Amino acid sequence: MRKVFLISACTILTLTFFGAMKWPWVLKTLWISGPLIILGVRDMFQKKHAILRNFPVIGHGRYLMEKIRPEINQYFIESNTDGRPFSREERSLVYQRSKNALETLPFGTQHDVYQEGYEYFKHSLDPTHVDPSSLRVTIGGPQCTQPYSASIFNIGAMSYGSLSKNAIEALNRGTAKGDFAHNTGEGGISPYHLKGGDLIYQVGTGYFGCRDPETGGFHEERFVKTVEPASVKMIELKLSQGAKPGHGGILPAGKNNPEIASIRGVEPYTDVNSPPSHKAFNSPKGLIEFIDRLRALAGGRPVGFKLCVGQEHEFIAICKAMIELELYPDFISVDGGEGGTGAAPLEFSNNLGSPMKNGLSFVHQTLRGFGLRKHIKLIASGRIINAFDILRASALGADITYSSRGMMFALGCIQARECHSNKCPTGVASHKQHLMVGLDPTYKSERVSNFHRKTIEAAAELLGAMGLNHLDDLRPAHLQKRLSPWETKNYAELYPMCPEGALLHKDVPDNYRHWMSIAHSGSFGSTSLKVLSEQHT
Repeated sequence: MRKVFLISACTILTLTFFGAMKWPWVLKTLWISGPLIILGVRDMFQKKHAILRNFPVIGHGRYLMEKIRPEINQYFIESNTDGRPFSREERSLVYQRSKNALETLPFGTQHDVYQEGYEYFKHSLDPTHVDPSSLRVTIGGPQCTQPYSASIFNIGAMSYGSLSKNAIEALNRGTAKGDFAHNTGEGGISPYHLKGGDLIYQVGTGYFGCRDPETGGFHEERFVKTVEPASVKMIELKLSQGAKPGHGGILPAGKNNPEIASIRGVEPYTDVNSPPSHKAFNSPKGLIEFIDRLRALAGGRPVGFKLCVGQEHEFIAICKAMIELELYPDFISVDGGEGGTGAAPLEFSNNLGSPMKNGLSFVHQTLRGFGLRKHIKLIASGRIINAFDILRASALGADITYSSRGMMFALGCIQARECHSNKCPTGVASHKQHLMVGLDPTYKSERVSNFHRKTIEAAAELLGAMGLNHLDDLRPAHLQKRLSPWETKNYAELYPMCPEGALLHKDVPDNYRHWMSIAHSGSFGSTSLKVLSEQHT
């Protein structure tokens, strides 16, 4: 579009120059075309708005629609559910915070407080002051020698490949300015990840960054080389993600340019489909031993795994493996079925995997039941965008959180939903140079840092309003959910609780008895599913 504008502007100016003497009316066209050309040149050289930079003049139509659409878009806002794009209200909050703009909203509460599903915290008449800088959590269990002090709000897994190099660089520069962590996603570590920000290196089933080119499996020496930079603070082994659990990652051929292919260790301009499962292990015990191996190779840095909860007995089998081996991951990231992705089959996105709240509560309570919670920190991921989302996850057991789409909004994402096509108009998820140029990493990194800082400040204020001093003080009972216009319950009543150490004894809670009987540390599912089938027949 920039090229089209320049050609059109030059054509108009040339025709005006040569035609002015013979056809005086041509000069009159400058009254219209002149201001538009000046506006277009200004759009091309400003760095705040990627849409205007990529689409001079006509990009203003989007901002005009934003000014007039609060009324016509009201139905979409009210009917928004977890399975749909974020509402205008949610996106506006991110835009305001990232730009350091005024956050207050007119006309009070934006929700029907008597509608089923409405959630809220109860405040205190004795509020406290919470220092935002105190909202950090140290991650590292008994086998970790280099623990990491993490922010409670970090950038979720988005790889270089799914996002553009300008977007990755902006995110990493933002983490450096805001002192929080940037998850690399499963695409490996690129030069654009190494701009000063703390990294969580994610190892997926494709082992990008530590891939054996011949077998496609794990390569020890490459892993050691990849985690050499001091900015790599933690390693996350991805078992599954909420957007497509049980399905490997997808990188379309059109986005797999030579640089990305070199980083991943694959052929350029080919579809890259990660396998659904790991080659390095095939059992719960194998998983825990592999995590311990990665921790040793990484010099004692924290290592954990990420999953979307599916069949409960499989996670219990992992816990049994921890007990038997006396080895523990330093953290577990719990993703929800409502998580997002650039490309996934519809059925996987919509109808597979436990929602984040259910999965997080189950993992937290199960670790408590095995007496493991004291060794392991929990990271929550899945539609976390504001301070209420952070505190809600904390009430269910999370220590820290990831946000992916929230950070994309801070970069300027407008939910064009062209992530998979390489045609993202803002340059966030496109590798086409004429689109990437609209996203200025230096300016956008400020927006990422602002969004993080102001969200942490809001979380501190919410905690203080409840009379609490830290996220550790939050409990499920603090959070209320409306079930009908006449009934509300707190989360302690809605989500099953498991007493500390209860799963280490013979008399386990009733809701765990069946799962415990079919969970085996030597198998994820095959033996267990056979037993399950026999019991049901």
